[in-house]
Amino acid sequence: MVQEPTLFIDLNALADNYGVLKQKLNADTKFLAVVKASSYGHATAPVAQKLVDLGVDYFGVAYASEGAELRGAGIKAPILLLHPIAAHFEQILEHNLEPSLYSVSLMRQWIDFLESKNIKDYPVHLKFNSGLNRLGVAFEEITEVVSAIQGTDCLNICSVFSHLGASDDPDAEEFTRDQIKRYDSFYATFTQKMRDNNPQFKHPWRHICNTSGVLNYPEAQYDMVRCGIGLYGYGNDPKYDRLLRPVAQLKAPILQIHQVATGQSVGYNHGFIAQQPTVIASLPLGHADGLHRIFGKENGCVWIHDQPAHILGNVCMDMLMVDVTNISCKPGDTAVIFDQQHGAQDFAEGAGTISYELLTGLSKRIKRSIVP
Repeated sequence: MVQEPTLFIDLNALADNYGVLKQKLNADTKFLAVVKASSYGHATAPVAQKLVDLGVDYFGVAYASEGAELRGAGIKAPILLLHPIAAHFEQILEHNLEPSLYSVSLMRQWIDFLESKNIKDYPVHLKFNSGLNRLGVAFEEITEVVSAIQGTDCLNICSVFSHLGASDDPDAEEFTRDQIKRYDSFYATFTQKMRDNNPQFKHPWRHICNTSGVLNYPEAQYDMVRCGIGLYGYGNDPKYDRLLRPVAQLKAPILQIHQVATGQSVGYNHGFIAQQPTVIASLPLGHADGLHRIFGKENGCVWIHDQPAHILGNVCMDMLMVDVTNISCKPGDTAVIFDQQHGAQDFAEGAGTISYELLTGLSKRIKRSIVP
């Protein structure tokens, strides 16, 4: 039984998932663990520390504050900062984070900043937009990028990378392979232009694969891969999900049980009206905890004594109500929102969303409990 809403984080499952993904890689392929958004809603420090023990080569975060949190937890491994912004340049430098330079303007700002500090050979990563159209320099900007790099001695280009937009979608194979081809062309053109003026230019690492890229396009693993959701137990495909173990399990106690007569309503705005006598259980989780209103009105289903209990009416800020008419239960019994048998992806799909959104949206007020 659980006494309060708790997210159990199984570090043994994390280790197993890392092993599954590592087996897909060549021996010399580096592994970057993506731990942005509190390690996909889990817990930053314990997850990162376990991954260090497992031997990851790099970490990836979205923003400088996340990198600072890792450094504060004692993580010394290199950290790729995926979405740097100019306002955080001092923080990037303070915590020795390696920014992704995704635009010519950002590159010039970063160069100016480093030159003002008289810093040389700072590690950075160049991002190419191969088709996701989110962040990244364009192919047509290669000459401008090369000129900026060769005009300074403050940059050390560690890698040139891109990001796949649909590597989990079997129907998008042609699009994904086109992305890989465009990336290959960008890399070849960029490195050739660099070597034209500097024959000693050392080729940067290449990386484009995310979790689904590793699983579906292993030939594109290049020098490094960046894995996030797979580490936490989800492969975006049933055949891969069977190989992985969800790291997080969310459970909550039943607070109260109500007998609802025919015609009575449940929750705000009469979100559910009983068509027959109904028994409901109230659980201390709501949209302030990351279980959004979209999961209400029977779109979400929890498990009590291994039986499904659908969410009735509108999810409240701190509470949700489930149908236990056919389940023998009492206050204090445990409701499973998701676990290793009924994964976060299953819960999310009921409301038309994905495991990423559910996991990363879990509020910090939910207790985290580490299962070592």
